[in-house]
Amino acid sequence: MVILARVLSRKSTYSKSKEVREYCLIVEGAYLDESEAEHALRDPFIEDWVEQTGRFRIHNMDEIIICPGVTLGSLGVVMVDDRVFEIASTDADHPLTEHKAKGVAEALRRQDMFDEVRTEPRGE
Repeated sequence: MVILARVLSRKSTYSKSKEVREYCLIVEGAYLDESEAEHALRDPFIEDWVEQTGRFRIHNMDEIIICPGVTLGSLGVVMVDDRVFEIASTDADHPLTEHKAKGVAEALRRQDMFDEVRTEPRGE
């Protein structure tokens, strides 16, 4: 019984220290700069929020859920090339996992604001 407890405690320690691989979205669209791409990302979700609640305030960005575990306010946009942008989590404590990145990508495809949307490990 003591051996089993030690194995379980090692296992739980291992799972806590295991690093999560961070993912991002690479999107392409006819936007000239980060500001335009950020508006393209946010506008449809804000419009949906206003339809549902009747109003919007800037602090609502952290309440607008894009997919489970990801809020609109936690996403940032960076231009990486002409008409190509990276969307990633701005919250170091809550990076986009592969599962979350795929959920965000699906939500963006439904909104149809970008010509191409793909997920990939961040920094590669």
